[in-house]
Amino acid sequence: MKKLFAILAVMGVLSFGMTQAAMAQDSTATAAPAQTEQVAAADDAAAPVVVEEGGMHKEIKTKFIEGDAGFMSLVAIALVLGLAFCIERIIYLSLAEVDVKKLMAKVEEALEKGDVEGAKTVCRNTRGPVASICYQGLMRIDEGLDVVERSVVSYGGVQAGYLEKGCSWITLFIAMAPSLGFLGTVIGMVMAFDQIQIAGDISPTVVAGGMKVALITTIFGLIVALILQVFYNYILSKIEAITSQMEDSSITLLDMIMKYNLKYKK
Repeated sequence: MKKLFAILAVMGVLSFGMTQAAMAQDSTATAAPAQTEQVAAADDAAAPVVVEEGGMHKEIKTKFIEGDAGFMSLVAIALVLGLAFCIERIIYLSLAEVDVKKLMAKVEEALEKGDVEGAKTVCRNTRGPVASICYQGLMRIDEGLDVVERSVVSYGGVQAGYLEKGCSWITLFIAMAPSLGFLGTVIGMVMAFDQIQIAGDISPTVVAGGMKVALITTIFGLIVALILQVFYNYILSKIEAITSQMEDSSITLLDMIMKYNLKYKK
């Protein structure tokens, strides 16, 4: 009898233990997904939040597409061609700039020694319109001061034309860019009225598409014109500076030739 009670007691303990273990497994299994979700949530909270931001180029690309790619492409072409002419002029004018005071000092030093060929060599080895004008004047130093003056003035006009070469194209693209933008504006307005006619309604939703195209094309056209205008004004300032140097150098050269004639051709 005692053995029977002992066996029953052992079986009861084992069954109780197995039941507790099973309940523990069930609770663990039930809690596991929740814990996993909590851990994942904690990891997400701990991880830095990455906000995908479109940069400036993406925003411009989006607006470019929204503004009707056909007219926006024409505005972009005007910008590219206008900038190409601007860069070409800036490079040319930068190469045309020289130290005029140093050049004229070398020419004056050579003429004071009576070395006309040396003065010509100095001008020939120096780039820029100022040196070219001085060389043309020295080429006719033996033909009289009046001939030298006419030669300098005539060649100065030629060099001024070289400096201004291509500027008319820049002004063309400055005028074209906003004109293309306004053309896109008119077409956008026509699109808006077409949509109103089709829908038979004048609600903002119907009009918004065409109006958006109109405004975007106008904005881009004005921006392109402003960019090109800034470059164009910079180019004009450089042309004015070089032209002023040409005029001053011409007057200085005539004075040098007059002194040379008085000294060596009495």
